[in-house]
Amino acid sequence: MRLWELANVFFLEGLFGFGGPAAHLSMMEEDTVRKRQWLTQEQFLDTLAASNLIPGPTSTEMAIHIGYIYAGIPGLIVAGISFILPASLVTLGFAWLYSQIGTVPAVARLFAGIGPVVVVIIADACWRLAKKSITNLQLALIFLLVIASVLLGLSEIAALILGGILAIVLLPKAQMQSLLIGIALVNSTSKLVLIKPTLIQLGLFFLKIGSILFGGGYVLFAFLQEGMVNQNHWLSQQQLVDAIAIGQFTPGPILSSATFIGYLIAGLPGALVATLAIFLPSFVFVLISNPLIAKMRKSKLTSFFLDGVRAASIALIAVVVLRIGYNALSNNWVNVFLTMLSAIMLFGYRVKTMWLIVLALVAGYFLEQP
Repeated sequence: MRLWELANVFFLEGLFGFGGPAAHLSMMEEDTVRKRQWLTQEQFLDTLAASNLIPGPTSTEMAIHIGYIYAGIPGLIVAGISFILPASLVTLGFAWLYSQIGTVPAVARLFAGIGPVVVVIIADACWRLAKKSITNLQLALIFLLVIASVLLGLSEIAALILGGILAIVLLPKAQMQSLLIGIALVNSTSKLVLIKPTLIQLGLFFLKIGSILFGGGYVLFAFLQEGMVNQNHWLSQQQLVDAIAIGQFTPGPILSSATFIGYLIAGLPGALVATLAIFLPSFVFVLISNPLIAKMRKSKLTSFFLDGVRAASIALIAVVVLRIGYNALSNNWVNVFLTMLSAIMLFGYRVKTMWLIVLALVAGYFLEQP
């Protein structure tokens, strides 16, 4: 009975969970604390803190944690799968449709306006996360240093570690000596021949991301930009932008974009491998960390390191904004106009991202030259 209750609650949350992690967490608190009393308010907050201390998507890990608290290891599995499955299936449907008709000129025109809107959406997420996480000059310094380092060639994994180490060094001292930053945009807009990876390569790539992904789903796109677009050429820049748009348009965790990308690269087997690989670490981390929640919250060293990793994660999101924006806006007045309009609608009137994506599709169709 408990497993069925978990499956029912989290499947519906995954199916109707529009609005990103904040909306997901609000739904979970309402369904599992207020309505059903599966855990107390204090337990919910402690579990949320633990989810922020480990890599992976916070809302997905909260579902897995709650399943574990309510029904043990079987509950952990059922709750996690139930929350992930609806978004993955919806995204898979979009991936199939995209691969079937995406090459038709009229459909290609639809996606022409996606880039500028995606830039604004990610910039908004970056700003909201930065306001909550970058709360002093030391963290701001780490944020800027990581942006500069990544733009100058440092890998995303190294950037996260750098952020954590710098925080351990800087945060206890509560002072900042000097700031010297140099930023260079290194990007290529030339067309590249895409290379198709093996399923093992694809799986290992997403498994690595799922194992080190601090800072929420948007950091995923920083790893995809560098690993799939810039280094390995498994994905084009336009495909990445479209994948981000689909992730915004569908319910559930943003990491279901992995399903979309896996399908584009290697069909149904690729979608299955990418989805399993990126979410599997979350199940393992929750299983290990749940009994250690109290100790993890009391550790000053863990707290400092986490603050630095969060700042570095937000910096990676900012790099995605810079790179996609550079490609989308260069010498294109239509995209500049769409960016300004989207920014006004989102920052000024808080229009939902789903409607911004619709705006981008319509604008792209009518404003792009056939």
